[in-house]
Amino acid sequence: MPQQHTLKNTATFTGIGLHGGNKVSLVLHPAPAGHGVRFRRVDLEGKPEIEARAELVSDTQRSTTLAKGSVKVHTVEHVLAALVGAGVHNAVVELDANEPPIGDGSSRDFARIIREAGVVAQAEVVEPYKVSAPIEITQGETYMAVFPHDSFKVTCTSADKGGRFTQFFSTEVNAATWEKDLCHARTFCFLEEIDFLIRNGLIKGGSLENAIVIRDDAILTNEPLRYPEEFVRHKILDIIGDLALVGRPLLAHVIAVRPSHKANTELAKAIIAQMRRPIEAAQTFAPPPTANGAALATPTAPTPAPAERAAEKRAGAGSSAPSAGTAGPSAVAHNPDAPDQLIRDGATLDIMQVMRLLPHRPPFLMVDRVTRIEGNRIVALKQVTMGEPHFEGHFPGHPIMPGVLQLEAIAQVAGILMMRQAENTGKIAYFMSAEDVKWRKPVRPGDSLVIEVEMTKARGKIGKARGVCFVDGETVSEANVTFMLIER
Repeated sequence: MPQQHTLKNTATFTGIGLHGGNKVSLVLHPAPAGHGVRFRRVDLEGKPEIEARAELVSDTQRSTTLAKGSVKVHTVEHVLAALVGAGVHNAVVELDANEPPIGDGSSRDFARIIREAGVVAQAEVVEPYKVSAPIEITQGETYMAVFPHDSFKVTCTSADKGGRFTQFFSTEVNAATWEKDLCHARTFCFLEEIDFLIRNGLIKGGSLENAIVIRDDAILTNEPLRYPEEFVRHKILDIIGDLALVGRPLLAHVIAVRPSHKANTELAKAIIAQMRRPIEAAQTFAPPPTANGAALATPTAPTPAPAERAAEKRAGAGSSAPSAGTAGPSAVAHNPDAPDQLIRDGATLDIMQVMRLLPHRPPFLMVDRVTRIEGNRIVALKQVTMGEPHFEGHFPGHPIMPGVLQLEAIAQVAGILMMRQAENTGKIAYFMSAEDVKWRKPVRPGDSLVIEVEMTKARGKIGKARGVCFVDGETVSEANVTFMLIER
């Protein structure tokens, strides 16, 4: 099993942002094992971070944008591709703007600073995900497919709508091919697209210094093409960066025809869904708990992802989440069914485990599953169905999930995280207040509501948290909530 890697030293690059046209500084920092890749906005109060995860994709027009609440980072794909190409699994990408510098429109500068900083192995292993079955996505003239493979390979055909400049390239993606065949390929656009981009303020920093422009059959560039198939090689570069949002190295053969950032990120989400399926199946068919709360039998759990394993190891050394109570001679900490042990870093919780932690019951239980716990952050899922009673009157013929129930979901998920403290076991989280509440898009039957909560304060019986709800990667609501824990 290969080891995880991070940067040996920090790496810095300064340049112009493509969209804003302003000077931007990027600093790559080493990160601990299991950390993954995160973007940090140091120009904003609190220096908020956004994880490089497919569910946080908010826009794919001309580039890939990640968003968490109101915080966004544009054009992340070139940096992510460089990290993948260098074999870096854990890093912090620090920015003083809402986008990285565009450089020359390729990943050349990012690859260079990573090479200069050096890459170092970490003690924990990384477990690549081998695609278990083919996945296909069709969006208009775009076709994406992924098949099981013993390495990471991308085969791509690129062309515009008129069939001009049709190019084909296929390669195994590894450190050698990345440096030689892919990282120098620059972005390109057709002249007829530029007017739209300028009118919408999308390329204030665009020039022939950082892009190739195609006018009819002519290629406008400030230097000769770097590869005979530079256009399709850049498309592969984008695919590598977008699929980095899966969060694990891939063993797969990706086949793409006229790919786009939208299709790339949808494929990433489909791979993640396939990756989670065995875990969900194990939870579905796990035996029910007995009257005393212990399971009749424990199914064999799928091998945890490296980030989950590393997070579990770190849990014993402390985290930014509220700490669990110290175990006495009876060793509560050794009981895997104790609430403070259920809510450990890297854990997932099925509905039966959720009901062991929360007193709420249908129709007022707003959490179906907890999919991720890490430090002071938790992610949960609520499947919104037409059978829920509030849809009968809210509204007839136009069912919409009430916004207050989304707030309640945030509070319930935050309440689960508060149960990490053993002394809080069995208590009820009373909703006290909500601030900075925003409802951005309606939530309808059939939606999968992803609830992400970060605990901002946990002192005694009072908890404060920041919650954001997503549907298909788009923010639908957000709020800062305060709640109090009381005895039942």
